Amino acid sequence: MPGTRHALVLTLLCVPSPGSQIVAAAQTVAALPAKGAFEYNVEWRLIDAGKAKLNWSAVARPSHPGWQVKLHLESAGLVSMLYKVLDDYTGDLGAGLCVENTHLNAHEGSRQRETTVHFDPERRKASYLERDLLTHAVVLAKETDIPPCVHDVIGGLLFLRTLNLEPGHSIEVPVSDGKKSVSAKVEAQQREQIKVPAGTFKTIRYELFLFDNVLYRRPAHLYVWLSDDARRVLVRLQVRLRFTIGTITFQLEKEEKT
Repeated sequence: MPGTRHALVLTLLCVPSPGSQIVAAAQTVAALPAKGAFEYNVEWRLIDAGKAKLNWSAVARPSHPGWQVKLHLESAGLVSMLYKVLDDYTGDLGAGLCVENTHLNAHEGSRQRETTVHFDPERRKASYLERDLLTHAVVLAKETDIPPCVHDVIGGLLFLRTLNLEPGHSIEVPVSDGKKSVSAKVEAQQREQIKVPAGTFKTIRYELFLFDNVLYRRPAHLYVWLSDDARRVLVRLQVRLRFTIGTITFQLEKEEKT
């Protein structure tokens, strides 16, 4: 089911990345741990759809410090039988979590693609290159204008964890996937206590406005729940699409603590 697969992949690969202007609207409340990992189960229409693992680690480069983030996404059960997904994503970030390079190796059904993006803050350009791994043909190559500090969609989640955005407040953030660059709204909506496989958490729910012709044309609502404490754990992520596709939910199953 291509539509279902596309929505499932977008759920994790479309989360907005807070830019430098966020700091003026929401103060930093905690430093990001030097490393860590979250494991999630993925549900689609209450069916077990797959597993996701998100991890990050500080990197001591000779020239400058930074971070590396990785996401592994794999379908399971009925969804895997209908449309197998096996995606691996890596992002290299600077000290301020500004993205420098991203790489996506995607095996989705019969399609196998490799996508690399280089973000150049001096030229203010993102260079996007997508290749078909089966035919070795270039699918898309383009440059996109970006701000001096921009964040990839996964690294932005880590940055959001370090901020204090209380319910009733919102921020505008720059977002780029390499093909398009936009300013998107992030809204802190309300406190909720939720239960996931990893336990029961007090959380703050955020809505991330990336769909409806912002970064993506598809109409949908995207929500993120962070624990309402100093650690700001990513507890749940959910995309609510039209009824024909339904709701896809990532729920925290395990946290590897440092």
